[in-house]
Amino acid sequence: MTEQPTPSRIVDLASYQEGSIVSRIVLKRDTGNVTLFAFDAGQELSEHTAPYDALVHVVDGEAAITVGGRPHRVAAGEMILMPAHQPHALRAVSRFKMLLTMIRA
Repeated sequence: MTEQPTPSRIVDLASYQEGSIVSRIVLKRDTGNVTLFAFDAGQELSEHTAPYDALVHVVDGEAAITVGGRPHRVAAGEMILMPAHQPHALRAVSRFKMLLTMIRA
C-alpha cells in the first residue's frame, strides 16, 4: 500500500540546533534532491562549487549568499539560483532555514 501525501509546513520539518547546521532530505530522486537546512546564526558553508544547478528558497530568517563573487542578502520568501560550476557560499545572518533543490538532469 502506498502512503498518501499530506500537507506539511516546511519550517517545521527541521529544528534549529545551537551552533549547528541541520539538514533533512525531503525528496531524493535520480534527477535531483530537495533538502531542508536549518542554520544557527553565524553558521556558514564556505565557498564551493557543485556540478548541478541549485535553487535556494529561504523559508525563515535571512542569509548572506555569495554567487560567482557577488554578495546577496536573501530573506524568508525569497530565492536565488546557484548555477552549476559557479562558486557560492552561505552565511546565516540570523537563524535561517532554506529549501535546497538540486537539479541533476
